[in-house]
Amino acid sequence: MYKPFDLTGRTAVITGGNGGIGFGMARALLDSGAHVTIWGSNPAKTEAARERLAAGGGKVDSLVCDVSDEAAVDRAFADSLSRMGRVDACFANAGVSSKGTPLIEMPYAEFQRVLKVNLDGVFLTFRAAARHMAERGGGGSLVATASTAAVEGAARNSHYGASKGAVTSMCRALAVELARHQIRVNSILPGWIETDMTERSFNNDRFRDNVMPRIPARRWGSIDDFGGAAVWLMSDASSYMTGEQMLIDGGYTKF
Repeated sequence: MYKPFDLTGRTAVITGGNGGIGFGMARALLDSGAHVTIWGSNPAKTEAARERLAAGGGKVDSLVCDVSDEAAVDRAFADSLSRMGRVDACFANAGVSSKGTPLIEMPYAEFQRVLKVNLDGVFLTFRAAARHMAERGGGGSLVATASTAAVEGAARNSHYGASKGAVTSMCRALAVELARHQIRVNSILPGWIETDMTERSFNNDRFRDNVMPRIPARRWGSIDDFGGAAVWLMSDASSYMTGEQMLIDGGYTKF
């Protein structure tokens, strides 16, 4: 094994780790030796995910947390620390999709719903993790899951795009601010990935016919496409990388 990718003895928190991209990240980190705690807002789904991950080997815990709730995030992070002893990497992956609402028809409550989870949730999660890492010393890695909607125009998704664009901007600012604590901050921008969140779109013939020809890789992404990125960003191999946006989209934004 290339030694920098060995995560034995290291710990990670993954919000939204009970499914989709977060689950793929958790599985890869466990396979690389890390102790992982996944957070999810659905108790049954989160426990089921923990059991599936544990069956593959490795140390994995789970906690129920709504990342849009400040008190819940602080409580879940404290509980994660009590279980793992420290947190070396924090993946702010939890998010919600939009309802494809045009701007002129969008209720303010819908705009707020998306921003509260996708942006406020990252802020609250990163704040808790950064406080711990700065106080503990020794650095760490913060990684946010954004979206290609952060860098392209996504019609009827202005609130979703706004939330993800804000996340990437926040990551760049935090990369500069937290560098003195040896804390690295990066974002991942997924393209069209097969998850529960995208199932409705992928089952739409018109959507598939319009989108697939624009993907040079000629396939949808899978959750396994994010395991290597998670290991890389948590490991010493990426120790000089901070403030960056990692596009994982099969070339979608280049075509």
